[in-house]
Amino acid sequence: MADSENVHTFTETNFKEEVLDADEPVLVDFWAEWCGPCRQVAPIVEDLADDFAGRAKVGKVDVDANQRIAAQYGIRSIPSLIIFRDGEPVEQMVGVTPKKQLADKLDGALA
Repeated sequence: MADSENVHTFTETNFKEEVLDADEPVLVDFWAEWCGPCRQVAPIVEDLADDFAGRAKVGKVDVDANQRIAAQYGIRSIPSLIIFRDGEPVEQMVGVTPKKQLADKLDGALA
């Protein structure tokens, strides 16, 4: 799935600890293996994970394997990217989103 060691895999088992209880902002990419646009976003997410290493956490939720999390956050279209800060979603983008736009929103969450 992810070529970058900085991309985390979030699941129903670790979502609370890794995302909601995180000390730093977290960018979560809701995706599925069969989703073409998700494959377009994947390299952007990997780049952001490397660019923001040590400042923000970046990871992915497979919506097929983690349907409860997807339902909890109202994910109806993928890719959907949500930035969490202090356990709350603060930004949400749906569809293929340019790297600069995602980076700017993540920078905003760090401010």
